[in-house]
Amino acid sequence: MVTVTSRRGTRGLLCAAVAGSLALTVAGCSGGDDGSGGKEPDTSVAAERLCGGKAVSTEAGESLQVIMGSARFEPSDEKTTVAAAARELGRTDNSSVRGIGDICWIYPPTDAPFKELRVSWHLTGSAPEDISAGRFTLLPMGEQAGTAPDVAFVTFACHDGHELTGPMRRHITITVEPGGKPVEPEGDAEELQALKDAYATVAHSFSLAMAKELGCEDNGGLKAKPSLTPA
Repeated sequence: MVTVTSRRGTRGLLCAAVAGSLALTVAGCSGGDDGSGGKEPDTSVAAERLCGGKAVSTEAGESLQVIMGSARFEPSDEKTTVAAAARELGRTDNSSVRGIGDICWIYPPTDAPFKELRVSWHLTGSAPEDISAGRFTLLPMGEQAGTAPDVAFVTFACHDGHELTGPMRRHITITVEPGGKPVEPEGDAEELQALKDAYATVAHSFSLAMAKELGCEDNGGLKAKPSLTPA
């Protein structure tokens, strides 16, 4: 299972000063804003570089900005990628054909109002049960898809994939949701609809990337663009 357990690695810059009889002023040597005017260098990245660089489409990047209030993000750990998650998924026990794991976690800069977003996968050997339109607005993507102002999922079928062994047809669900304690989204109907569309777009982007990485026939039935008109 691929899971990010730490938000950031420790940062710091080491300055060497030559001792002498005169006081030495060190310029440009700061690991952060320590009150002396130095600022930590910007290491943020665009959305399209997150989670291995193949998971976030241009539309999904714009949607992440809607969800998280930022167009720049903390760099993803190099191990938290769609490719790594596909390998983990492919190693799931064929006898039970069930598994669950993380693809990656997405973090905006520290001053953003939204703190973290989790993208995970869930594997089963049977088709998903039909769900009625309650919490979710159902969308015509893959086998089943649904979105809400704070979560979205896409389920697609996969067989003959090069990362999956055995003859069984697999059903993979990709879910995008906030990490930590859930907070009820606020806004008018238009703003909430924009969040629904944004979550669905990100879920579709990761699902299509996973289907391609697994080598699913016909990309698991997923189209190149998300279908946001309710089923």
